[in-house]
Amino acid sequence: MHIISPYLLFIGDATDQLSIKMAQGAADWRPNLCVGEFSVDGCTVTTGIKKMSIEEASKQGAKSFVLGFANSGGILEKRWLPYILSAMDHGMDIVSGLHEKLTDFPELIAKAQETQQQLLDIRHPKAEFKTGTGIKRTGKRLLTVGTDCSVGKMYTSLSLEKSMKRMNFNVDFRATGQCGILIAGQGVAIDCVISDFLSGATESLSPNNSPQHWDIIEGQGSLSHSAFAGVSLGLLHGSQPDALVICHDLNRSHMRGLPHSQFPSIEATMALNLQAAKLTNPHVKIVGITVNTSSVSIDEGRKICDELSNKFSLPCVDPLRDGTDSIAKALI
Repeated sequence: MHIISPYLLFIGDATDQLSIKMAQGAADWRPNLCVGEFSVDGCTVTTGIKKMSIEEASKQGAKSFVLGFANSGGILEKRWLPYILSAMDHGMDIVSGLHEKLTDFPELIAKAQETQQQLLDIRHPKAEFKTGTGIKRTGKRLLTVGTDCSVGKMYTSLSLEKSMKRMNFNVDFRATGQCGILIAGQGVAIDCVISDFLSGATESLSPNNSPQHWDIIEGQGSLSHSAFAGVSLGLLHGSQPDALVICHDLNRSHMRGLPHSQFPSIEATMALNLQAAKLTNPHVKIVGITVNTSSVSIDEGRKICDELSNKFSLPCVDPLRDGTDSIAKALI
């Protein structure tokens, strides 16, 4: 899917900062693509970019109205429909990462036909994918993998892209989730691809390229998470990674959403991912570790990263606090 910028980020009346991760990701990593943020009465959070109305954003050249919030079940509440209709009247496509489709609403379909604007349900791929082949592709690939879900795989991937571009690498970020697609402007929401086609979809996301080109492929889920290991495995096989970066979050006692589960060690995560990745690339290597240290002080976080770096003889950083230059240098 291809999204036209600039964006107006709609965050509704959100009161939970985590609930606006779609909007926040775009504001953090592609502020140049965002003209502003639009909220309504009752909203107590912000992405930190300029607030403006639909009318003001249209005058500033906004081309896409992004539903930048999420709720339990991914439902599109009918109270947001008037704002969506207004945005189309002002010349904007509508972009949603919710589970419920924009195209499930007849009034939105009618308005889209009237205004010739697009309804983009970026969580629901429209392309037809083939099954994976496992045939080696030209170019180089790095995949971020995690001890758990929501441990910073997307932020690590984007930080690596930033570091590598600064070092004059030929590099592209390849998005596999709705937030990443919004940031990149294109990609495949891999968790909504039929299971038989996961590896094939990933192959199409990162096709043949020049020998020195790097694709940084955004990871999803975790091989240790009983609910989401399938999508993680499909990504590993389809990406054929030359390099893996292990992503970890401090102070978790169980897998996200599974209080009865045990949390895997970094050692176990390394072993599982290397074994799985070697099916399509026997030469894969782990090149670094990233840790979300936001639950501790900066000094304590750096101490933890230094200890892990010494333990595994790999660069280890917090991608937000420290950046990922040390991992990028390891790829040279």
